[in-house]
Amino acid sequence: MAELITSGQNPKIKRLLALQQKSSARRESGLFVVEGQRELQHCIDAGFEIDSVFYCPELGGDAPSQVKRFEVTREVYGKIAMREGTEGVIAEVKAPQRRLEDLSLPERALVMVLERVEKPGNLGAVLRSADAAGADAVIVCDPLTDLWNPNLIRASIGAIFTVPCVSCSSQEAIAWLKAHGIRILTAQLQDSSLYYDTDMRCGIALVMGTEATGLTDQWRQAADAHIRIPMLGALDSLNVSVSAAILLFEAIRQRNG
Repeated sequence: MAELITSGQNPKIKRLLALQQKSSARRESGLFVVEGQRELQHCIDAGFEIDSVFYCPELGGDAPSQVKRFEVTREVYGKIAMREGTEGVIAEVKAPQRRLEDLSLPERALVMVLERVEKPGNLGAVLRSADAAGADAVIVCDPLTDLWNPNLIRASIGAIFTVPCVSCSSQEAIAWLKAHGIRILTAQLQDSSLYYDTDMRCGIALVMGTEATGLTDQWRQAADAHIRIPMLGALDSLNVSVSAAILLFEAIRQRNG
């Protein structure tokens, strides 16, 4: 039977809010928050372990019987919900300890690598593109936001659960990619070839940096090829998620052409 929570001052509600707002709370507890029935279902389907569920029956929320269940009033749900239209359900989920060594890649792997991307929304959007393109993994290097940031999860529409994703240092990623024979293609304006003139039919890692500063020298020097998207207007850069989608689907075009 579910425990009924009627006050926003309840300790369980305070912990939930801390998990939403503070990366330190997520790191220390090993938990993160998933809001919305669609995202939660992707999470469950991917085999993540649900710790507890807060749900509001008035808003259509429900919870699996095998987890800790907390029924909340509409007022309390309004306090903990980060957005509207999430079907009255929010879950605390156990964060897996993912490492590069845990990734299992096919012979012609398609990997997306992001260095020091700061905005959770951008990272979430890249994950959506990676899911759509059937990418084998996303590696986030020297991250400035943690993978379980609620804004990242929301922006990914659940793709954080469908695409194998790990975080590590750039040095670790470069060594791992080279050890596995995966060609490193860095997206950069300088000393580069047009992306559609570059062979992407083998195992590749598409590497992108921040919109403001681009990639660091260690990636440029480690690259097997430098690629660029032609810019025909007055500006010299695209949003990182748009650029990622272009490059991912060029790889798909070449492989299926």
